[in-house]
Amino acid sequence: MSIDAVTYKNYIAILQEELIPAVGCTEPACLALAGAKLREVLGELPERLVVKMSGNLIKNTKAVTIPHSNGLKGIPAAVWLGVLGGDAGRGLAVLSSVNTADIEETKKRLGDSDRCLVELMETPAKLHVILEGRAGSRQALVEILHTHTNFVRMERDGHVTFHKEVSLHDDELFTDRSLLNVADILRFADSVRLDDVAPILGPQIEANTAIAEVGLREDYGASVGKVLAKNFGDSVGNLARATAAAASDARMDGCQLPVVINSGSGNQGIAASIPVIIYARHYQISEEKLLRALCVSNLIAIHQKTSIGRLSAYCGAVSAACGSGAAIAYMLGGDYETISGTITNTLANVSGILCDGAKPSCAAKIASSVDAAIMGLTMSFADLRFPDGDGIVKSNVEETIGVVGNIASEGMRETDKVVIRHMIR
Repeated sequence: MSIDAVTYKNYIAILQEELIPAVGCTEPACLALAGAKLREVLGELPERLVVKMSGNLIKNTKAVTIPHSNGLKGIPAAVWLGVLGGDAGRGLAVLSSVNTADIEETKKRLGDSDRCLVELMETPAKLHVILEGRAGSRQALVEILHTHTNFVRMERDGHVTFHKEVSLHDDELFTDRSLLNVADILRFADSVRLDDVAPILGPQIEANTAIAEVGLREDYGASVGKVLAKNFGDSVGNLARATAAAASDARMDGCQLPVVINSGSGNQGIAASIPVIIYARHYQISEEKLLRALCVSNLIAIHQKTSIGRLSAYCGAVSAACGSGAAIAYMLGGDYETISGTITNTLANVSGILCDGAKPSCAAKIASSVDAAIMGLTMSFADLRFPDGDGIVKSNVEETIGVVGNIASEGMRETDKVVIRHMIR
């Protein structure tokens, strides 16, 4: 059964929308982008800044190393780097233009904490930042909402220069996700014209593999990937989790190489791609089959994140690793039942891993999630699947995905507040 034209076009648009390059963690990049745009709107360098942010944005910016910064961390550093040396035209690669002089000037400004005030903003949106800047009597404001590059308001000297009407509650910015389901994703992967997806997936393979190789070779973060590779053997399963973890090690510790993201997250882009690539190499899978499998992985990750939300207390590495597990099962000849069983087995195991912001331990969470996905697909190929009623598991994979989404978005809402409160302290 082939996929209909409307769904086909929808899935291509979703991949184009979500699989984009970013340098460094996407939340500091978002703040740097706001800083670079503020400078453009103001027309000169601001002397003082006020950053108003949603809690989740604070959580994911607080402890991660910023690329192109010589090891700087934190919210003021990300914003000042964007203001002083960022190029807003580069999107989430905004900091690629930063030079040594920009870094030194950033350090000087960080020495005066009053020059950049950070405030927690009460907002229903998970990703929301308003950046205000002053230079003498002149002032400017930029606002980003829901996605890392979505500017919704710009002002200069009290006059609105740009405004986009967007609800605080709804992520209506996205291509319709309601058509996503596991069965249609598999039909899409089977029938997609490779010319339609190769320009999207090729950069994901190239960029994410490159940063993973650097992470395995050099010392970044907690070196989770190197520890796994050195101590747990050379099986394909260990190589998959070690290589994915190494990419995150490098990314979380300021590596300047880009990552192609998934659902607004570089770590999720890594977890949704690297294990699939490693298995494809090990089993000498054709490039065509790898591209089709990456369609499966990325779209299943996005399918789960649609009900969870882009930022929450639920670790997105779980969703992305589920996608990888499903894609590996697909490459190895698994049918719908086997692939659905892989997703269900993984969710039954590691759903509920906390997201406590972007930092080195994200690499360990990726490794644990990939390990769970590999166990889940191994069980599923042996016709072992957790049944309906086994905890949160339901009678079919779509219901189980829905339950996990509800737990993550609604049930863990208070958890998210408590995590953010402890992190801000």
